[in-house]
Amino acid sequence: MARVLADGKTKFTILTTAPANPAAPTATELNAGIDLSCDILSSDFTWGATDSDRVAEKALCDEGNANAIGASNYAAGLTLWRKFLTAGGFDDANETGWAALKEKGATLYGYARQMDKEATAVWAAADEIYLGAEFITDTPQRTDGSGFIKYRVGAEVQRGFPFIEVAAGA
Repeated sequence: MARVLADGKTKFTILTTAPANPAAPTATELNAGIDLSCDILSSDFTWGATDSDRVAEKALCDEGNANAIGASNYAAGLTLWRKFLTAGGFDDANETGWAALKEKGATLYGYARQMDKEATAVWAAADEIYLGAEFITDTPQRTDGSGFIKYRVGAEVQRGFPFIEVAAGA
């Protein structure tokens, strides 16, 4: 059994329209999406489950707390680099990710894979998606102005699909 370093292994794709089954997207749907794997700052990429809500449900005879696990919660946000033409101005043809993420309240679908494949490898049937989600975007925030020009986009997961597989079929 081999362990694999996580560096360079996270693929992240967004879809601007819902796949036929958001809980089981196909490789065709994902590969037609916007691959942001090389456009997102890794140090603050947030895409995953957080602690679920706790519900106090102890019986009268229980000593101490006995919480039940309630609704699932997710954290989502990313910092996206802007792209420019060498002659000046924005590179609109290569800013499809920015175009999709820049509007507050946009409903998108995001899928992240972290396994023994390179982040640049295409999606394939049976790939494990550690979190697929329908999410809405917040207003992009300017960063501290250091490094490359980039913006942080917060998001709120509306429906999460943890540890699903890419479905077979078209």
